[in-house]
Amino acid sequence: MTFILGLTGSIGMGKSTTAAFFRARGVPVHDADACVHALYRGRAAPLIGEAFPGVVRDGVVDRARLSVAVVGQAEALKRLEGIIHPLVREEEEAFLGNSRKAGAGLVVLDIPLLLETGGQGRCDAVLVVTASAAVQRARVLARPEMTEEKFAAILARQMPDAQKRRQAHFLVDTGGGQLAAQRQVSSILSVLAGRPGRRLPVESAAHA
Repeated sequence: MTFILGLTGSIGMGKSTTAAFFRARGVPVHDADACVHALYRGRAAPLIGEAFPGVVRDGVVDRARLSVAVVGQAEALKRLEGIIHPLVREEEEAFLGNSRKAGAGLVVLDIPLLLETGGQGRCDAVLVVTASAAVQRARVLARPEMTEEKFAAILARQMPDAQKRRQAHFLVDTGGGQLAAQRQVSSILSVLAGRPGRRLPVESAAHA
């Protein structure tokens, strides 16, 4: 059975880079953020447009306008999540189904808010990508249009890094550079080689 590794980490920790290391080693990776962006250009757009008038332009969700409509507004954010989360889960299950059919022994679910949303229950193990607070801060504030206020707002939505590390089965520390991080990924792959997953496929679980 396919082993499901949940990959997560706070903003600026190097999560996307770490996911790319798994892809480079032939491991299928489902990117939840990329899935959301695709949905904003596809089947989620009319649903979001109905819930938030004015945020869809030419059939595509304008993320800047959507941000204005939901940031700092708990009810609006909850409404958006109620639309997008079920669609993301459908895409995730389709990915897992296709991976199992292809005979993949290991897959990675790259989910930024995996632990915050209780998504670890869908995984066989959790990998947390981490770095020092100083490294994280420097990386994030170097991003275009990032401000201290935006950074603080994002951190407020995310579980503290120390708490995430306590819930991890594996850690990848990206603070020492890419080569060191690649070696850590290689070690994880060695540990997981041939290890069966414990999570039942959706079809089996439904009839268990």
